Amino acid sequence: MDKNSLRWLLESLSEGKVDVDQALERLKGLPYDDIGFAKLDTHRDLRRGFPEVVFCMGKTAAQVSEIMTALGRGERLVMATKATADLYAAVKERCPEAVYHEAAQIILSGPMPEPRTEKNIAVVSAGTSDMPIAEEAAVTAESMGNPVERLYDIGVAGIHRLLHNKEKLFAANVIIVVAGMEGALASVVGGMVSSPVIAVPTSIGYGASFNGLAPLLSMLNCCAPGVVVVNIDNGFGAGYSAAVINQMDTER
Repeated sequence: MDKNSLRWLLESLSEGKVDVDQALERLKGLPYDDIGFAKLDTHRDLRRGFPEVVFCMGKTAAQVSEIMTALGRGERLVMATKATADLYAAVKERCPEAVYHEAAQIILSGPMPEPRTEKNIAVVSAGTSDMPIAEEAAVTAESMGNPVERLYDIGVAGIHRLLHNKEKLFAANVIIVVAGMEGALASVVGGMVSSPVIAVPTSIGYGASFNGLAPLLSMLNCCAPGVVVVNIDNGFGAGYSAAVINQMDTER
């Protein structure tokens, strides 16, 4: 926000020309931060409740470092997803406080938020191979101020493992189900619980899983009500959506 715009807004507030709600609406549409190779949405946290997230694939280490430095001004948490260890090393030089969650391939820089709710999100994975995407979902939800319960490697090939954890599933306010192969776990969980279920197909599986297409179609064709599906390997999208649902004021 430039100085003239800020001065006008402050004067308008003090003179009663706009109220706080109107000022907030003006702030939501303010210009982005143009750093040459990228245009950063610096007011996304005002509109959406969480700052812009950096998707690292296709970006150089220098670009990611510059973006995270610019977004982090103002002492706020910045997240980068699909990040490698080498990329983290480059970011660490510019942002010494940055932390790398290796399993989730997420870099976090800045202060973690205080818990915003006591309601619980359960992140469930079918197999150990699905854990990286499950961790991406879990770390995302935690970074947005939500308590997370991890229930990993409880797929339908040994369904007794799932049933052994049914009380934890029943206690969750939102459930994220991460599964590759045929993606059946989402249908089973969706048929057991009353909570909303977010299904995440992963690219894990043998040839006929078609790099996640088979579980994606399986989850989209789920007959259990209350199951929604995100894109293949999109743990971040699932974690973000679960966090938004979990923090809604209206009780289910």
